[in-house]
Amino acid sequence: MVKNIAYLFIITLLLSACSSRRKTVYTPPRTPGNTTVNKPAPEVKRNPEYKKNNERVQKENQPVAGTTAVTSYTVATYIERFKAIAIKEMNLYGIPASITLAQGLQESGFGNGELARYANNHFGIKCTSDWTGRSYYKDDDKVDDCFRVYSNPEESYRDHSEFLKRKRYAMLFELDKNDYVGWAYGLKQCGYATNPKYPELLINTIKKYGLDQYDRPEGEVQKIRREDRVLAEINQNSTNPQKDTIVKAQPVVKVHTVSTGDTLYNISKRYALTVEELKALNNMNDNNIKIGQQLIIAK
Repeated sequence: MVKNIAYLFIITLLLSACSSRRKTVYTPPRTPGNTTVNKPAPEVKRNPEYKKNNERVQKENQPVAGTTAVTSYTVATYIERFKAIAIKEMNLYGIPASITLAQGLQESGFGNGELARYANNHFGIKCTSDWTGRSYYKDDDKVDDCFRVYSNPEESYRDHSEFLKRKRYAMLFELDKNDYVGWAYGLKQCGYATNPKYPELLINTIKKYGLDQYDRPEGEVQKIRREDRVLAEINQNSTNPQKDTIVKAQPVVKVHTVSTGDTLYNISKRYALTVEELKALNNMNDNNIKIGQQLIIAK
């Protein structure tokens, strides 16, 4: 009997020791406060007709048999191609050619942005209620924003001048037509751009590529005549005001997605940067990139 009691006592001690080694895991009750639910992002509704429209516009810009593809520009070839039209617009209205070229370079990705390639739209000018031409749809301030399509880039440059001939920009036409610094700060002051560094961006581009060499001074009499003519046109336009619908004046593309064949060198050239500038923007210590990687190309 005593042996049985002793045996039971030993078994009890062993079981107690085993249970003491077990870790107690507390599982909180599943309440709404403890449950995380990942809600799917709302689906963006797009008009399928806009996609078909863009495909038609793109097809119209495809090269015919035996010709080269849609023109691909470097900064140098862009300036060479459009400096004459910028000078012509300057002589007509007094907008410094350097300002027009700098805006074209920045806002069109020096001619390689989607709008420039397929819509000949180098300044991101949107459709207005009186626009009767073709349209191209692209996300900007809202999904599928409507942008103007031009028959050629020269039409885009002329429409850029017409866009600036509005009451809000009238004070700029009283500046000398070679005062690009005054125009750069004046555009920001008049509300053309939301980027607080926009004047510096324009001025740095002008200095970097020597665009002020295309600006021309004018005599006092010439200036008075030009001012009177342009301001009269602005006053006439102001009787039928249009809503400002230009794209926010910043570089067209701010992020580049790396694709097959890309290198830091050709990406930097595409966006008028040096390799070192591109690396600095992306905090890179080497030149290694991979397909699908997103690189910041402007801030």
